[in-house]
Amino acid sequence: METVDQTDEDLLLEHQLCFALSVASRSVVGAYKPVLENLGLTHPQYLVMLALWEQSPRSVRSLGGALAMDPATLSPMLKRLEAAGLVARNRAPGDDRSLAVDLTETGRALRQKAAAVPGTMMGRLGLTRAQVQELNGTMRQLITAAQTAAASPEPSRPGNKPAGV
Repeated sequence: METVDQTDEDLLLEHQLCFALSVASRSVVGAYKPVLENLGLTHPQYLVMLALWEQSPRSVRSLGGALAMDPATLSPMLKRLEAAGLVARNRAPGDDRSLAVDLTETGRALRQKAAAVPGTMMGRLGLTRAQVQELNGTMRQLITAAQTAAASPEPSRPGNKPAGV
């Protein structure tokens, strides 16, 4: 049987995974801000550019899937990147209902400047490449677990969760 003390402990803010993730996310994105300003990008725009540097052109649907973003969030960002001369949006060949996003020469050239970002961020955060890879692996496991839980029709019972989750 769970004691009141354990329940009180479980409900401490500092033990909440959601709180730690929220603060970590805001803090890491904040640390990226001055680095990305040198590229003329916001953090979400940087993520779009990373996806396009991996594969371009891409459909908006493919881009949204890669970034786990819905089209309503992605569309205004793509418009701003297009206005900045980094991407071009055109109808996909063979499918007039689908938009294809392609890098411009300026967008492709920006990749060289962006190549310094990962190393700069590791230095700013005091992390080694191995630590970044380990954190990425852990976050991917957490994302998968959260997506599985969200898709599950049956909520888990409070007595089955570890403390602070």
